[in-house]
Amino acid sequence: MAKINFGGVEEEVVTREEFPLERAREVLKNEVVAVLGYGVQGPAQAMNMRDNGINVIVGQRPGTKNWDKAVADGWVPGETLFPLEEAAERGTIVQYLLSDAGQRSQWSKIVECLNEGDMLYFSHGFSVTYKDDTGVVPPPNVDVALVAPKGSGMSVRRNFLAGSGINASFAVHQDYTGRAWERTVALGIAIGAGYLFPTTFKNEVYSDLTGERGVLMGALAGVMEAQYNELRKHGHSPSEAFNETVEELTQSLIRLVGENGMDWMYANCSTTAQRGALDWKNRFRDAVAPLFEQLYESVANGTEARITLEANSRPDYREQLEKELAEMRNSEMWQAGAAVRALRPENWGREVDKYTGTQVHR
Repeated sequence: MAKINFGGVEEEVVTREEFPLERAREVLKNEVVAVLGYGVQGPAQAMNMRDNGINVIVGQRPGTKNWDKAVADGWVPGETLFPLEEAAERGTIVQYLLSDAGQRSQWSKIVECLNEGDMLYFSHGFSVTYKDDTGVVPPPNVDVALVAPKGSGMSVRRNFLAGSGINASFAVHQDYTGRAWERTVALGIAIGAGYLFPTTFKNEVYSDLTGERGVLMGALAGVMEAQYNELRKHGHSPSEAFNETVEELTQSLIRLVGENGMDWMYANCSTTAQRGALDWKNRFRDAVAPLFEQLYESVANGTEARITLEANSRPDYREQLEKELAEMRNSEMWQAGAAVRALRPENWGREVDKYTGTQVHR
């Protein structure tokens, strides 16, 4: 592995240069990779591996929307698309990419399909880390590993098609065959990872749950709402409040951060913006630090896992989720957002979805 200096801390990572796709194909040439679940990560990882010449099959429940989606994506029933258990029986590497609640409910069936020397692969450390709540305890005669892309399935596919890739963490939890490391890294390269950095199942899920509830989604949405509401309270129009809260961030500033870092973004903004941001940055950090302490503890003690499993296992989960998402979607802030997106120059003269403000693809 290559040694890279990250802010004064040296880490070992795996890059495509030292572990090229040709080597990944060689490692996986005798494997059948069964991707179980065609929801969030499944489609991207399965299609990326297929495009990279890996022998891939998909497991999904027949008669579901995701089964139909798999067919539309070119997976052939009876040839490369099978019910979950049949796919698991056929695979030598079983990628367990069902939802966390789905992994718990299907585990007793899937574990019976694993053969000695198979690999059980995850993209999330959840089920194994919280085994007391999920019941997912892998048998001792298989390899157990994870590759966790640091992005949504949609981003994994988009970046792959663009030739870039999404960075991913990887971990070997159990090495029965003595080949678990090379199998895992080969899979990471095959799904299109930009580079791979080592972790553990526990560290992956702790950081992932904290990030999703924090900066990546929960905190981001909450901070946006707070600023938007404050601007509206003082008479600013929806368009002005949304542009100053979301549009400028997503269409301009965050791109500068992604290119060269936060300091570079600061250096390429007005001196007024620089001074104000530097003065207020630490105040925001100190204000939210106690929340992040509470959040991490809730992740580490299993509270967040139990809440997730309970909520996602309810029979009316989808209906309740749609109610909560509709409440967000129909709020003034995100209705303003749909209008703003529809006014982007690339959407002029095109049919756009009335809820999202993005182009409708027919």
